[in-house]
Amino acid sequence: MNPKVDAYISKLKKWREETEQLRAIALACPLTEELKWGVPCYTADNANVVLIHGFKDYCALLFVKGALMNDPKGLLIQQTENVQSARQIRFTGLKDIVKLEGTLKAYIRQAIEVERAGLKVARKTTAEFEVAEEFQNRLDAQPSLKKAFEALTPGRQRAYLLHFSSARQTKTRESRIDKCTPLILEGKGLNDG
Repeated sequence: MNPKVDAYISKLKKWREETEQLRAIALACPLTEELKWGVPCYTADNANVVLIHGFKDYCALLFVKGALMNDPKGLLIQQTENVQSARQIRFTGLKDIVKLEGTLKAYIRQAIEVERAGLKVARKTTAEFEVAEEFQNRLDAQPSLKKAFEALTPGRQRAYLLHFSSARQTKTRESRIDKCTPLILEGKGLNDG
């Protein structure tokens, strides 16, 4: 048990009992407990396997390479359409977790095996991401922006493409592009600000 996770749990106002139960289940498996991204993270051979996190309406076990796992009970959920690798099992109460304890341990053991086997998720390439029409028009009209965007790492490119295309209205997409153009020209990522 990691004291940083103890401190994290002691501060929880919501999902505390559920987090404690999920923690006990994870610790019953051959995993190392850490605190990463501000949440309990369980690793095998220094590789992230599963996280516990809470949201407004549910808490969840997040399997880092869940897309590669067998899901005979249909429990794994893709959080959003843009999540390529991770999958969640969601809970709305302690009794849901207790009822599934054996199944959860089996899923965690499977996740450990996926990691130890060195399996990798085939990720979409940057070219497969949608380019908002407004951004494409800007790239076409401003060669320096196109050159700067193409010089960014693929991860930074994808972050911008998702950020722009996720806006529903043209006005919002254009506003986001205006705001991000100086960052792109400086060679910075969306969160490098």
